[in-house]
Amino acid sequence: ISLPYIKLKQCVRSATDTWLESNLFWNRKVQVTAGTVLVSKHLVREDLGITNVLFLFNSFLQLNILPSFGFLFDIDGVLVRGKTPIPAAKTAFQKLVNSQGQFLVPVVFVTNAGNCLRQKKADQLSHLLGVPVKQVMMSHSPLRMFKRYHEKCVLVSGQGPLLDIARDLGFCQPITIETLREKHPLLDVVDHDRRPNVLVSVYFSVVLFGEPVRWETNLQLIIDVLLTSGYPGNPYHRENYPHIPVLACNMDLMFGHGTFMVCLENIYKKITGKDLKYEVLMGKPSKLTYQYAEYLIRAQAAERQWKQPIQTLYAVGDNLMTDVYGANLYNRYLEENSRKASAAAAHCRSVLVCTGVYNPHAEVPLDTRENHIVPDVDAAVDLVFQLENFAPN
Repeated sequence: ISLPYIKLKQCVRSATDTWLESNLFWNRKVQVTAGTVLVSKHLVREDLGITNVLFLFNSFLQLNILPSFGFLFDIDGVLVRGKTPIPAAKTAFQKLVNSQGQFLVPVVFVTNAGNCLRQKKADQLSHLLGVPVKQVMMSHSPLRMFKRYHEKCVLVSGQGPLLDIARDLGFCQPITIETLREKHPLLDVVDHDRRPNVLVSVYFSVVLFGEPVRWETNLQLIIDVLLTSGYPGNPYHRENYPHIPVLACNMDLMFGHGTFMVCLENIYKKITGKDLKYEVLMGKPSKLTYQYAEYLIRAQAAERQWKQPIQTLYAVGDNLMTDVYGANLYNRYLEENSRKASAAAAHCRSVLVCTGVYNPHAEVPLDTRENHIVPDVDAAVDLVFQLENFAPN
C-alpha cells in the first residue's frame, strides 16, 4: 500500500518543554537542543500526530549508533565447515558491514589453528568477505608480544610452514626439529661414542606451535634440549632446572596439540621427577588469548575513531570446552580485576551456536554453560544487536 509521506519541518514542544526541531527524513538527521543525532532511515506518515512523532523520536534517540562492544568469532563450525561456508555466515556478514564493505563494529576472528599463516585463514574467509589479515587471530598470534625471545635461537615444533610462521611472528632465528635432526644425526644413533661433546647451536627456548607429524622424533629431541639447557647432545645434569622456557599454543586434547603436550609433560617428569613448566600457554581457552583479542578489538575501534569505550566482548563459538569456557573464564577475570584494569572491557559474554561440534545431549560442567545459545551465527548477530540496542547508521 502506498502511503503519503512528508518531510517534517516544524518545531515540536515535548512534555518537558524541550524544543525538538527535526530535519528529517531525507537527510537522516534529527536536530535536538543538545546537538545532532544520527538515526536509522525511516519516514513519517503524515497522519501520525505530534504525540506519536515524539514517541518515535524518543525511540530513535535511545538507539546506539556507535559500537560499545566487539565480536570474537570462532571460524571452524561457526563461519565455515571444512572449506564450505555456512549459509548463515553470509547473511550475518551482510549485517556487519556497510555499503563500502567496512565493519560496523570491531570484529576479530579467533581460531585455535596454529599450523598455518594468518593470511591463509584470511583467504579462507574471502568468499564471505574481504577480511583484513590483522583481524585474524591464530593460537600463536600472542607470541608477537614476547619480543624478548625474538632475537634468540628458538626450537620450533609442529607442522606446516613453521619457519614462515615463526618469522611472521617476529622470531629471527627459528630452527625446526627437522633441521636439528639433519644437523646432528648422531642424536638418533645408539653408539654414544660417536656423539659430539659440544654442539654449536644453543637454544634459548622451545616454541610448540601445534601437533607434529613424527611425534617420537619431536618428543625425543625436545626432551634432549630441555634436559641439557639448550645444548642437545651434552650430558644431562639434574641441576639443569628450571629448564629453558617453553611457549605452547593450542591445548585442545581431542585430536589436538594438547595430547602431544601431555606426552611431553609425562616423559619429562618420568625422567626428572619434576614438572615441566610453561612460560606461556596460548589459544582458547587461555586468558592471554582473550587479552590479545581485546587488544585487537580496541585497536580497530581506535583506527575507525569510534570514541565509545568498548564495554562488552561477545565470543561466538561452537565448542563448549574452548569458546564458551574461555569466554567465561575471561569474564570472571574481568569482573575480578575491574578496579585494577579500568581500560579493559567490563564483560565477556559467551554465545554458543549449534552449527558445529556442539552436542545438546552432552553433560555440561558449570564453567562451560553459555550465556546465550542460538541456532547459528546470523542469529548471534541479531541477538547481540538487540542486547546492545544497536542501530548502525
